Amino acid sequence: MDPYQIDSDWMSNQKKTCQITPNETGTFRRNGSQILVASTKRLWKKQYFQTVVAVVLIVAAVFGFWYGSQAALNTEIPPALAVVSGSMDTISDGRSQGWAHPFARTLQIGDLIVIQGVDAKDLKTNYPDSDIIVFQRPDNPSELIVHRIVATRTIDGKLYFFTKGDGNSPPDTWPTVPQSYEYDHWYNSDASIPQGAVSQDLVVGKVIMRVPLIGYIPMFIQRVIGDNSRLSVMPIIVMLITLIVIIEFVVPLLRRKQLPKQTSLKQQT
Repeated sequence: MDPYQIDSDWMSNQKKTCQITPNETGTFRRNGSQILVASTKRLWKKQYFQTVVAVVLIVAAVFGFWYGSQAALNTEIPPALAVVSGSMDTISDGRSQGWAHPFARTLQIGDLIVIQGVDAKDLKTNYPDSDIIVFQRPDNPSELIVHRIVATRTIDGKLYFFTKGDGNSPPDTWPTVPQSYEYDHWYNSDASIPQGAVSQDLVVGKVIMRVPLIGYIPMFIQRVIGDNSRLSVMPIIVMLITLIVIIEFVVPLLRRKQLPKQTSLKQQT
């Protein structure tokens, strides 16, 4: 007998032995799916896992809302800022009166303002019904100013705004038409540009809404991390939210797990 013939027969039998029918393949797949579903259900029943999922969803929702609103409002800066001075306040001495005047046309310390990006040419300039704008201070671009437009001028085809805080220069506060010497006097290094003029390139948006008191939260965070750390506010807010979730979910869970141990110890004694 040819030995090679024996080897080929043995290999043929082995191949037949190792073959898996389509029914068996479907069974393996169903079993694998059932195991995966069962494992997921067991994992979901664990409260630790539920807490982690809740924290992740909350953090994702906060970031999504923040950056989503920034895109929707067409702003290159955070769409919500806190009012830190009383220059726009016309009904008090600058200190917030909370919800006493929620719809008054004024801005108080501690207000949270919502900003919308806009083409500078579309801004309303008819004082006293002109827009309140947010702009980079001409002599210090890192500082944002929130004041009302009181006059405009076009120089070499570019629009410039003159601004003033509604509560500045009493008794000529808003809506009294201010004199030119009462305008904001920002320094301009270019001699061809009048002092105090704000270029359209420095305008980042206009104020469309105010929320009393809420601004004290970012003000406190700014005070803790520094005035130039505006981009670090969001991670800290997320950390605070996560801390609240942990206190609300994890701490009670740990306490409930300790109760059975304490009960069993009492029964043993």
